[in-house]
Formats: sequence, structure tokens, C-alpha cells
Amino acid sequence: QVQLVESGGGLVQAGGSLRLSCLASGRTFSSYALGWFRQAPGKEREFVAAISGKGLMRYYGDSVKGRFTISRDNAKNTAYLEMNSLKPEDTAVYYCAAVFSWDYITIADRYTAWGQGTQVTVSS
Repeated sequence: QVQLVESGGGLVQAGGSLRLSCLASGRTFSSYALGWFRQAPGKEREFVAAISGKGLMRYYGDSVKGRFTISRDNAKNTAYLEMNSLKPEDTAVYYCAAVFSWDYITIADRYTAWGQGTQVTVSS
């Protein structure tokens, strides 16, 4: 069992930055990949970024490449999403999730544990 709790969301102006955190408990933290997804009102859940268990592989959605950075600190059981140059279209609830196969990192249905989400609002 993996439990995930996100934090760090908030209101920021366009062009600003935020750092989201995802604190995990349960199974050995380094044994699974972590992904970040987001969902805006009326839209489907969108893949944002993922990082492998030991942090050696990272992958980003096209809409955030070059602006967002995913990282993890396995000693602290925590993953991060550093978000820079934020745009109003980045406004969404952001979720972290755990997956046990790198093959499925962009597919939300393959993730087996999810946090409750944290709201990010970017004003223009």
C-alpha cells in the first residue's frame, strides 16, 4: 500500500513559480515511479511528468517541457514538481501518483495510488 499527500499549491501570477511536494508512505519509496497529473474543470486528466524509482529517468508532457522539473529525494520519501514560467492554462488540480512499471507512465489508469490533489491557480 502506498499513501501519497500533495502540498504546495496556491495562487500565483502568470510568469511566477511554485513547487509542489508529494510525501509518500507505505511501500519502499524507491521501488516505484512517481508521476504528476493535472485536471482542469471540464477537462480530462493530463499527464505532466514522471520520474523513475531511483530518479535516473524523467519524462515530461509536451505542454510543460522546459518549464517544469520533476525530482525526488528518496531519503525523505518526497517527490517534487518545480513549476516555472507558469501560464493561466496551467491552472488545475495537480495529483501525484505511483506506478510500478515505467512502461505506463503516461497512462493514468495504470497508476495504483493517488494523492488527494492540490489546487494551482495562475492568474493573468
